[in-house]
Amino acid sequence: MYLIKNIEVYSPTYLGKKDVLVSDKIEMIEDNIDSDLFERIDGTHKKLIPGFIDQHVHITGGGGEGSFKTKAPEITLSKLTTAGITTVLGLLGTDGISRDVENLLSKAKALKEEGLNCLIISGSYQYPPITITGDIKKDVQFIDEVVGCKLALSDHRSSHVTAQELIRLASDVRVSALLSGKPGILTLHMGDEKQGLSLVFEALEKTDIPITLFRPTHVTRNAHLLEDAYQLLKLGGYIDMTASPDHQPTHAIIEAKTRQLPLSRITISSDGQGSWSHYDQNGQLIKIGVSSVECLFKEFQYMLTTGFTIEEALPFFTVNAAKGLNLNKGQIELNKDADLILLDENNDIEDVMIKGVLHVQNKQLLIKGTYE
Repeated sequence: MYLIKNIEVYSPTYLGKKDVLVSDKIEMIEDNIDSDLFERIDGTHKKLIPGFIDQHVHITGGGGEGSFKTKAPEITLSKLTTAGITTVLGLLGTDGISRDVENLLSKAKALKEEGLNCLIISGSYQYPPITITGDIKKDVQFIDEVVGCKLALSDHRSSHVTAQELIRLASDVRVSALLSGKPGILTLHMGDEKQGLSLVFEALEKTDIPITLFRPTHVTRNAHLLEDAYQLLKLGGYIDMTASPDHQPTHAIIEAKTRQLPLSRITISSDGQGSWSHYDQNGQLIKIGVSSVECLFKEFQYMLTTGFTIEEALPFFTVNAAKGLNLNKGQIELNKDADLILLDENNDIEDVMIKGVLHVQNKQLLIKGTYE
């Protein structure tokens, strides 16, 4: 157990300067905890925030649209922890052929053994979804780590499903999630095609499937898609934005605030370890690279330069995602998991703790992945 002394606590709500006692969970938050029984961490001039939840990471590598040599490699533990990511949701990308969900599950179990919190979703871009058991319902109901499915919409690399196929897949995820007590999410990779989220709106009009089951991501990639995303948000849905070098999520959230849209169902993820790709007007690949999970924390820091306070910026990386995935994380409260980041005076990462175990201390990596 650790006793973190004299630290400014953001839950994300600012709680003031506190002492915080942690085991694998938050045990106490008090103005003063006086005890010599626990190892102390000096929090003077530091801030304590929840660990980041990244719900879109290609943990086994993503991409491959530029032939076999462009398949991105698996992620390592330290790339995540040094970026302040304490919980990750792993998923496949374009390539659901040479990469499978069995390998995704194995990687998730490996990261869990190394100390990270890790969930996954079955499926990839294509329909019908690739699964472990042969049935998405069984994947969600019986495999602990699987909390939903992935599908691509409005993308030239997708299967271009019909509204009825989308409804059937969403229904299967919904029922199996109810039977297993899971959140049940259908992560929708969104591309640039003009139909945007029209199939989702059609499914919502025709059925009583909860709007929160549909989780479109990459929604800032073009103006018409973002307008659809704002509409989904207004109706009560979740939307996920991808951290980017030009900080599109920050400016999209500023616009959402201007429109007085609800912000508690907006999340930001990294798309880490997937390949990004640029195509010419003829659909030919002209450039490709690998996304880094570091962009998530950089997006948070950028938000602070645009007028967001720490407590305003944090929810998009912490509590919003935690609530959307039904996790006991994302907040510094009693009995929440002790997944924590200590920031220095410049709001850089100083320490990272996962369930009470220090992975990074004084900006030094303490725990490496098995083959790092």
